[in-house]
Amino acid sequence: MNARLNIRLDRLLANLGYGSRREIQALARNGRIALDGQILRDVEKRFAVHDDFAARLTIDDMPLDPLPGLVAVLHKPVGVTCSHKEAGPLVYALLPERWRRREPAISSVGRLDKDTSGLLLLTDDGAFLHQAISPRRHVPKRYIATLDRPLRGDEAATFASGALMLNGEDKPLAPAALEPLGAQQAALTITEGRYHQVRRMFAAVGNHVVALHRVAVGGLALPDDLAPGAWRLLDDAQRAAVLQIQQA
Repeated sequence: MNARLNIRLDRLLANLGYGSRREIQALARNGRIALDGQILRDVEKRFAVHDDFAARLTIDDMPLDPLPGLVAVLHKPVGVTCSHKEAGPLVYALLPERWRRREPAISSVGRLDKDTSGLLLLTDDGAFLHQAISPRRHVPKRYIATLDRPLRGDEAATFASGALMLNGEDKPLAPAALEPLGAQQAALTITEGRYHQVRRMFAAVGNHVVALHRVAVGGLALPDDLAPGAWRLLDDAQRAAVLQIQQA
């Protein structure tokens, strides 16, 4: 097994948000850090950090937080925001408090606006983030939209045409797939991430979105048992599923 990192332990723990190096050295002096069940007092020592390191090292008898390179799925509730530019609590407040001090920092993979709920990915893996949001990959994103007025019947053809222009823009949207789910509800799959895109698409055909919920990104669906506000880490297969390009 190749090492993911070769790093001083105090630096690793500081990067994971456990405190300053001085605070971490104090934890070690007080016997609060253990590796494979043995008290570890030398946190200036370098370690070859393998994937199992987080399970082998404990602080106050608790397993180490996830190593750098994590990807988590969050069921974003309505009322929280991904951006400091929007009013309201941030999605990061739903994560463990220590995670907000991690370096590299955890970022959302794209954004959902304050009034949109559903699947939101969070990561400190810059390469994964770039792949997931790159326009060149065309990662599909599936939403359930509840509408103010009944569907007219021509929306699917309009959205699939590749010719729909949003107000204030000069480039048409890429084709998108609409599936009616009821008179005033539809599933919409898009491969772009323009500002408030789904809401603006329905506005362009004379309708208004009253509720919007993202249910999938790439080949990863929002888990049925993940409650609003809850999160969980993705395994390697789930990470790969995010980047799957599903053919229509």
